[in-house]
Amino acid sequence: MNQSKQLTDGALLTAVFIILMLISAFVPVISIAAVFLLPVPFVLFASRYDWKPSIVMLLAAIGLSVIFTSIYSALIPVLMGIGGIMIGRGIYRKYTAYETLASGTIGFVAGLVALFLFSQVFLQVNLINEMDEMLQESLEMSQNVMGDFGLAGQTEEQMQLVKEQLDMLIQLIPVWVALIGLLMAFISQWVSYKIIGRLENRSLHFPPFRTFRLPVSLIWIYLFALIISFIDLSGLAAQAVNNVLMLTGIFMALQGLSFIFYYAHEKNKTKALPVISVILTIFFPFIFLYLVRLLGIIDIGFALRDRISNGKT
Repeated sequence: MNQSKQLTDGALLTAVFIILMLISAFVPVISIAAVFLLPVPFVLFASRYDWKPSIVMLLAAIGLSVIFTSIYSALIPVLMGIGGIMIGRGIYRKYTAYETLASGTIGFVAGLVALFLFSQVFLQVNLINEMDEMLQESLEMSQNVMGDFGLAGQTEEQMQLVKEQLDMLIQLIPVWVALIGLLMAFISQWVSYKIIGRLENRSLHFPPFRTFRLPVSLIWIYLFALIISFIDLSGLAAQAVNNVLMLTGIFMALQGLSFIFYYAHEKNKTKALPVISVILTIFFPFIFLYLVRLLGIIDIGFALRDRISNGKT
């Protein structure tokens, strides 16, 4: 009976995935919403039966996507399936919400890497080079426009600075891949929690953001990368250090914002305090991002929350 139900659920959810994929490809108005729903069928199936049967569902989805569209569309179920299965696996094994989020992020990053490798090996398209050429063309176009208005000499230093920033963006592609994977995992997990709660009457939700805490080991990774960054490195070594430093720095900033939410809650401060902190950090990152990051480092290193909860501050 259980095997029969598993097959039925697999067939039904695979059909739902294919329908969503076709909608995302051919219906412009609601295609964006459909894209964010694509991992959900895999999440639902894996949350009931774990990852091994879900691999069979993924293979079926790949085969059907090739039949209904083209061989290139096989990348869509690979990307959405791996991430969705990792989230569903976390739910099945009763991981915490943040552990499940980390698992889903790894899955989506793996899918994005597979997408890059496929385009490189089979399509002979280097996505990084294509992005670099697109940015360089945009920069040259801006320079030509400035020249037409007689501003080329006045903006030469500014354009050089912009060029350096664009080069840095290309070098930090691994960070952007990780952040995209995190965003996709968060949206997919949040939507899946809502749907599972409706269908199966289960209480699944993210805990309050003020409870978000990173492991102490992450601060050592950040400090080690920070120290190494002062060494005159070049090539892949420099890019690796910059990526580690940027990614861990973003997590430290999240820790700092989480602490502000925690402090406001524990001290009965106005809710405007954490909201304003988030707004300032987003719109004025060159000032407030570093302050929030420093607060996150202090929170992890000196256990500020424990001191507050114990009445020591």
